[in-house]
Amino acid sequence: MTAMFEKELIHIQEQQLLRSQVRIGSAQGPRVTVDGKPVVLLCSNNYLGIAEHPALKQAACDAMERYGVGSGASRLVSGNTEMHEELERRIAVFKGAESAILFNSGYAANTGIIPAVAGEGDLVLSDQLNHASIIDGCRLSRARTEVFRHRDMDHLETLLRSNTTAPRKLIITDGVFSMDGDIAPLPELVRLAERYNAILMVDDAHATGVLGGHGRGTAEHFCLKDRVHIQMGTLGKALGSFGAYVAGARDIVRYLLNTCRSYVFSTSLPPAVCAASIASLDVLEAEPWRREKLWNNRNRLAHGLASLGVSIAPSATPIFPLLVGSSDQALHASQRAFAQGMFATAIRPPTVPNGSARLRATVMATHSEEDIAQVVGIFRILKEEGYFSHGSPG
Repeated sequence: MTAMFEKELIHIQEQQLLRSQVRIGSAQGPRVTVDGKPVVLLCSNNYLGIAEHPALKQAACDAMERYGVGSGASRLVSGNTEMHEELERRIAVFKGAESAILFNSGYAANTGIIPAVAGEGDLVLSDQLNHASIIDGCRLSRARTEVFRHRDMDHLETLLRSNTTAPRKLIITDGVFSMDGDIAPLPELVRLAERYNAILMVDDAHATGVLGGHGRGTAEHFCLKDRVHIQMGTLGKALGSFGAYVAGARDIVRYLLNTCRSYVFSTSLPPAVCAASIASLDVLEAEPWRREKLWNNRNRLAHGLASLGVSIAPSATPIFPLLVGSSDQALHASQRAFAQGMFATAIRPPTVPNGSARLRATVMATHSEEDIAQVVGIFRILKEEGYFSHGSPG
């Protein structure tokens, strides 16, 4: 029985696509220990450096003392607490929405929301580079799914114009695309959604806490918060905790509460996690310097890479796609960087298209100027050794 899996594993390994896990031996700070080695961490989504914040740890401990560890059941059975309700209220205020609902992860959110909103006979239009959870949500929905070319609004409009009979149309996009770091053209997406009477859903996983004057995401970045129907986001990236949410109109949230299978049939988030997320929203509001420092670090690293002739296009965020090309070369580049004191994992197919394997580097607000200078020096070595000679994914 196991021989078939062994054969598949050999095939995956021959393609240089076999995955393995490394062990992080410290908090998700700017410097960590990886398999016992101290390195600069350059591949975490802890953009604001909040994951190790004392306020989050204390809030989680206090809630654990009161509620215990697990929630025990789904929200609709006995797994609903004051912590869950308070976090949803805070998220709604944060996003400027009427209401909000919690999910256990971004993956659970997308694979639950899309089938709840669109079904057989409906039309879903999805950006070519949307996250895997969106792709899987589209498949589960059994709706007709049309993929429009990445950020190509002319192509999207052509698809909308040629599919007028669907009773419900859903346009879905990442706010910030996690592998390339570019931003969705939200004003044009809003215009098309309104023109063709479509529902617009934005996955703000990598925009929450990062984009906008207050870190409220893509809609705030473009001053369009009242014109995006479904704003999904996560709590485990810039906000340093865990879980996901949807913010939107009250009726949409009530509908999801009643129809979204990944919500109805999942044990709810531990109350301590909800308490930590509430604390992270407090930190986001009380410490605006974190967003400022994040963008300063982003610009400092971008300048350093530009001085080396290393392209980061099309990124406009703290995500840097450093294209290497083959999976084998990306693995070698990651190992070489690690030997020099920097941890940046190799990203390979199927996460990215064939021929576009890369190092996906991300900066944090808590990286020091010395950290950035060190990683620029390491990238200089990689550049001189010929790893970044393939242009950019854009």
